[in-house]
Amino acid sequence: MAILDYTLPTDGLAGCFIDGAWHWPASGETLPVENPSRRSVICEVGRGTSVEVDLAVAAAERARRDWAARPAAERGAMLTELSNRLIANAEDVARILAAESGNAIRTQSRGEAMGAAGVLKYYGGVAGEQKGETLPFGPGLMSYSTREPLGVVGSIIPWNSPLQLGAVKISMALATGNCLVLKPAEDAPLAVLKLVEMAADIFPPGVFNVVTGLGEEAGAALATHPGVAKVSFTGSSEVGKLVAHAAADRIANVTLELGGKSPCIIFPDACTPEHIEATAQGVVNAMRFARQGQSCTAGSRLFVHASVWDELMPKVVAKAAAMQVGDALDEESDIGAVVNEERYSEICAYVAEAEAQGATFLVGETPKATDQGFHPVPTILSGLDNSWRIAREEVFGPVLVAIPWEDEDAMIAQANDTHYGLAAFIFARDVSTVSRVTRALDAGWVQVNQGGGQIPGMSYGGIKQSGMGSEYSIEGALEAYTFRKCVTMAL
Repeated sequence: MAILDYTLPTDGLAGCFIDGAWHWPASGETLPVENPSRRSVICEVGRGTSVEVDLAVAAAERARRDWAARPAAERGAMLTELSNRLIANAEDVARILAAESGNAIRTQSRGEAMGAAGVLKYYGGVAGEQKGETLPFGPGLMSYSTREPLGVVGSIIPWNSPLQLGAVKISMALATGNCLVLKPAEDAPLAVLKLVEMAADIFPPGVFNVVTGLGEEAGAALATHPGVAKVSFTGSSEVGKLVAHAAADRIANVTLELGGKSPCIIFPDACTPEHIEATAQGVVNAMRFARQGQSCTAGSRLFVHASVWDELMPKVVAKAAAMQVGDALDEESDIGAVVNEERYSEICAYVAEAEAQGATFLVGETPKATDQGFHPVPTILSGLDNSWRIAREEVFGPVLVAIPWEDEDAMIAQANDTHYGLAAFIFARDVSTVSRVTRALDAGWVQVNQGGGQIPGMSYGGIKQSGMGSEYSIEGALEAYTFRKCVTMAL
């Protein structure tokens, strides 16, 4: 097994980048960052608290008016430069990302590094397309509207896709003229800190600030800070509710991208001889097995028409079973490691409960505690229904529940019987079926005949307890990171 090396951030180990300079936290405390594939500590980074958040928000406040006054195209050019630097260092960043997150280098981390660069490049290119409107009120009266930045943005990102989501938060805030304080995930801050090192001399001091720390310390301080005009949070629905409450207390703007329990629906015409292999692979992709199921968009509830169950399910099982689980930095690994012991233990508990209730394992097993890395295998369960806890709650692991269906209306009701509403996947070839079912599903993002990820330029966001607001598009950025100012003049 050939294990690739990785290089650590240098200045970035301080953890806090404030007003154009690196700072070690005033407390002197640090956070260990563990490699979940090897159960070993990679390094320690500075553990920022409310002290550093206060400094970062103050720096952003000082910088925000000059930054907003810059032509949008200039702001975009800086994002494009950061994208170019990330592309030039993509392999180095991907290796540290694999080491800290557990996401396999070949199937996940290299793609995430390039995907993050693509997000930065997209927003760099469209930054200059922020336009207002002219209102035709008649002769002698001129009225127009502009899009104005909200001010200081506080963004909090999770560990499952930290570099990609970090790039989204950076791009949306800065392209629209806001200044940013970003809190990376404490479990996986290193790839983001390497990106910040690349950005250190691009943006004016105070425009882009970073405070690494615990959620209950740095994250809570950022979400509740009176100087933060907008909070953008990606993470669990439970924490999202706390963030929304904190923002509501001071009537701040908020974007939430939270959990999901997404349905993946199979119609018979997607399982004809010419389509069945692609459909089976699409199911595996939608489930995000290659990311250990650690994705809020994972199609973790599979509804298969009973007439094609016997043809499709063996192919899905075979593709999942063939995936190699191992060290995230091994080129042979399809699947890496779950990020930490807490998450691994929760996955074990969900599967053990389903096994005790009588679920059937089509592939996989209940994970066991281990000292050799947090490596659960792809697991597909049947013999259950949509009322089981494992079918209703977000496991955030490589666990797919498969349920046969015959009546379309009853299946749609089950698909929508969830407090989540982030994503959905449909595999069908009839256009009328696709049109009818996409309208019927409660989801902010629906994919048809594919199980891929987000693409820059699309509007991505959820409903119900999956969040509010959209990301990845210029429209989403304008809606979430600016306000409309109307100016009316008598001529």
